[in-house]
Amino acid sequence: MVNYIELTNFIKKNINIEDDDLKIVLSYFKPIKKSKNEILLSNGKNSQVSYFVKKGCLRLFYVDEEGKDITRYIAFENQFATELVSFITNEPAQETIQVVENSELLYITHDDFRHLMTIIPKWKDFYSIYLEKAYVNSSKRLISFTTLDASERYKQLFKINPNIVKRLPNKIVASYINISQETLSRIKSKI
Repeated sequence: MVNYIELTNFIKKNINIEDDDLKIVLSYFKPIKKSKNEILLSNGKNSQVSYFVKKGCLRLFYVDEEGKDITRYIAFENQFATELVSFITNEPAQETIQVVENSELLYITHDDFRHLMTIIPKWKDFYSIYLEKAYVNSSKRLISFTTLDASERYKQLFKINPNIVKRLPNKIVASYINISQETLSRIKSKI
């Protein structure tokens, strides 16, 4: 028996949805367990799935021209993760989705996600809110890279999302706030 409590709470926190409609939405999500370091989506493949994290952690990253991993997004419990550009455009993904901790996920396919928008009007509202939050988060991160120094970015990250600092290796934390591991170590030693 699949437990949908976390997803139910997440959806209800974002939209006001009738119970019958919610049951239909939940019926399109399937459970899957993935192990640490598994790749859910490789760069160059089409993103046809969106994941909801029940337990664990996923990260989206790309490799820059110097061959360095750059972490763009981290999803812990009660968050969605997908390579959104590919999910929307159906073009090859420019990012990779990796399992960072052993994870229990619920996933929905792109086609099912779109189908829900045609049969459950409130699902369009959910999608709109999701897109707005994704845009705001991306904009805030981009602005922080140009207006805050490395120490300020680390402090902001610790304030906004301490799980990233507490649960993930320094290599991922450093790539998420766009600094070197050495710089991160110096910052941590001073705090």
